[in-house]
Amino acid sequence: MSEVIDGKKRAAEVVERVKTLTADLAAGGGGKPGLAVVIVGEDPASQVYVASKSRTAKECGFHSVQHTLAADTGEADLLKLIGELNADPAIHGILVQLPLPGHIDSGKVIQTIAPEKDVDGFTFVNVGKLGTGEAETAFVPCTPAGSMLLIERVRGKDLSGLNAVVIGRSNIVGKPMANLLLAANCTVTIAHSRTRDLAALARTADILVAAVGRPEMVKGDWVKPGATVIDVGINRIAAPEKGEGKTRLVGDVAYAGAAEVAGAVTPVPGGVGPMTIAMLMANTVASAYLVAGLARPEF
Repeated sequence: MSEVIDGKKRAAEVVERVKTLTADLAAGGGGKPGLAVVIVGEDPASQVYVASKSRTAKECGFHSVQHTLAADTGEADLLKLIGELNADPAIHGILVQLPLPGHIDSGKVIQTIAPEKDVDGFTFVNVGKLGTGEAETAFVPCTPAGSMLLIERVRGKDLSGLNAVVIGRSNIVGKPMANLLLAANCTVTIAHSRTRDLAALARTADILVAAVGRPEMVKGDWVKPGATVIDVGINRIAAPEKGEGKTRLVGDVAYAGAAEVAGAVTPVPGGVGPMTIAMLMANTVASAYLVAGLARPEF
């Protein structure tokens, strides 16, 4: 059986480092890192995510602010709030929880966030830096950033000569993940729903990242023996074995089959998921250090 990559443990290590960095910053007169989370409407999943982010920020010792706006809030009002947060020196990171209501242009809202406070890594400035090899000065989207830490835990930081296949081409995970792997000297292929003979391509990967949002799509026989498998997916499916109406969470990888072949694999839940919030905290404390004129911390 393969090594189980423990995302909970690695995320806890990141959070502990953030706590130490936060305390050191305050002791040096740099104040507290400030994170503002903005949510519009009452989407249940978004409420859970936002609550978790705010709770972790407080645990880290941040100045944590949450703005909960009504679902019918106008786009102009939301943009005005972001402008105020951009100008607030106590705020180092701004996160707008997606999805936004249909009457609001999400792209316009995200691009209004000041790049130096864009701890989600979605503004064109940060995307452009990552895409042109300037990852050290960019804020990288949290899920791929966390995935890279898990890969490095298994493979080390220098991935020279390894083949990586990323299944999924989203702006949030697939594309930035590919750019991070390129920066680490992998040979990278981005695959997607129209890729021919996807299973055969996946079998060439020393590092296989699945981020497609399709339950258990990647089968065990898609995995190269000894490969490192990062499962970004989180899908809720029916679980009749638990009782009528019950469900369970699975990833984009059929875990049992992959675990028989891979060298290391992330579970779902407990793999990539915990890393996402941890890296949001890491990006926020990094922003605060940069504002204070200090070197950007590593994780």
